Amino acid sequence: MQMLADLKICFLALTLGQGGAERQLYYMLKVLQEQNAHVRLLSLTRGEFWEKPIEELGVPVTWVGRYRSRISRLLQIIFELQEDRPDILQSQHLFVNMYVAGAARILGSTEIGAIRNDGVTGVDSIGKLAGYLTLQLPRCIAANSRAAIANVTANGVPPERLFFLPNVVDTDLFGPLAPRTDPCVYLTAVGRLVEQKRFDRFLRVLQHVIRRTDTKVKGVIVGPGSLRIKLERQVTTLGLCPEQIEFKGKANDVASIYRQSDIFVSTSDWEGTPNVILEAMASGLPVVATRVGDVPDLVTHGYTGYLVEPEDEKTMVEALLQLIENLDQRKQFGQRARERVVGNFSLHRLPGMLNNLYQQVMSNKQQGYPHV
Repeated sequence: MQMLADLKICFLALTLGQGGAERQLYYMLKVLQEQNAHVRLLSLTRGEFWEKPIEELGVPVTWVGRYRSRISRLLQIIFELQEDRPDILQSQHLFVNMYVAGAARILGSTEIGAIRNDGVTGVDSIGKLAGYLTLQLPRCIAANSRAAIANVTANGVPPERLFFLPNVVDTDLFGPLAPRTDPCVYLTAVGRLVEQKRFDRFLRVLQHVIRRTDTKVKGVIVGPGSLRIKLERQVTTLGLCPEQIEFKGKANDVASIYRQSDIFVSTSDWEGTPNVILEAMASGLPVVATRVGDVPDLVTHGYTGYLVEPEDEKTMVEALLQLIENLDQRKQFGQRARERVVGNFSLHRLPGMLNNLYQQVMSNKQQGYPHV
């Protein structure tokens, strides 16, 4: 695309760990390389999961986390970019928005901040002043969920500074289910083992489901995190045996896990646009999820899966039993889920999304930034 070709874009990432924001970063860098943009990446961490795949795309990765001081980090970022100043300096994490805004003003670049998740939780976690600055300093901000845009607009960020850049998924990598002869129904949950994801809820729901069906059911939890020991203790308390629940930890090939699953379950208290739900739907899985963030924009209740209120574990149990005991419905919902993702959230749509984003922010710069 003409807008993307020859554009100089530098991304700044807080981390390159195995998370959803980092996967989306990889997708953007890949697409921009294919569109002949000049891209590079600065990261505050090094040696993490996505660094090597990004370098294999031909994208230079530079570590700028040598110093703990924010001022020193900002100066290092400016030093790295001053000889070849980017047209656009783009944040991939909320927590580096201030660096992006400060460096862009000094370098004369256009900055794009980032908001992920629900646009509230991350801001609250870093303190009132820092949270305010992460939202107010960037003159343009890309958010991956409409819920986040609504939340930060309500908190005083002018809507004309906000741009919706939804998550996408590689629908070639995350493909339809392979036929299985295993009579067990696998309920899979994927994500970091942190409070937000509420895997404790998943375990309680799993216990009730197993008690109420004659079908063999097994829960699978995929992802690393600090709560694993606590969750394993809960498994013992609930009386679940190893044949009924498995912790897979960090998985490098999560696509193969989806292909060995039957139903995807999301029990989070809050979300933005969850990568894992898009990946599961692209893999042909029906989804049972809490009605949070932009999840209702992904999952159509009664058509590609079921949505329940976060605290309504009883209704989640009933929804899962409905799918467990109805193979035809699982297949039908899963097929519709994949069609929904291919048509609306495929990686193939990302070049057009980025083209529109950069056209808008460059136009804003030429006309004068609104409300800054």
